[in-house]
Amino acid sequence: MHFTTLLLTLGLLWPVGPPPPEILRGWQPPPGPYAAGHRGIDLAAPPGTPVLAPTAGTVTFAGQVGGHGVLTLTLPGSGTPPLRTTFTPVTPLVKPGTAVPAGTPVAEVAPGTHCPETCLHWGLLRGDQYLNPLLLTPRAPSRLLPTGN
Repeated sequence: MHFTTLLLTLGLLWPVGPPPPEILRGWQPPPGPYAAGHRGIDLAAPPGTPVLAPTAGTVTFAGQVGGHGVLTLTLPGSGTPPLRTTFTPVTPLVKPGTAVPAGTPVAEVAPGTHCPETCLHWGLLRGDQYLNPLLLTPRAPSRLLPTGN
């Protein structure tokens, strides 16, 4: 299945909201695997905000990494290796191995120092390759507009 077709079939939601949250910092892919960059996006969200599964998946990690709560959701049927979406800093609400439908609260935003103001850092990976999580967001259909020429 083509990646774009796959994303359209996943039935995706924003992990916080509605409405779609403010993006405090966008995805800035690093030039190499160990170089500086921003391997996800930061969404404005105060502590205690529910974090929703943006699509159906299985929680494959829920715990602490570097002193911050992290939750990983693996998306079945998304290819090999499967897509994984990550959220931090959070307080997980579900245990690893739990299958969840889209829209299920899986965590709450925890206070943290990732952003100057409280936020949810949302990541997307296939294997060890980071991808832009905005690929998972719902989009309005494209339409052509006249150019006026």
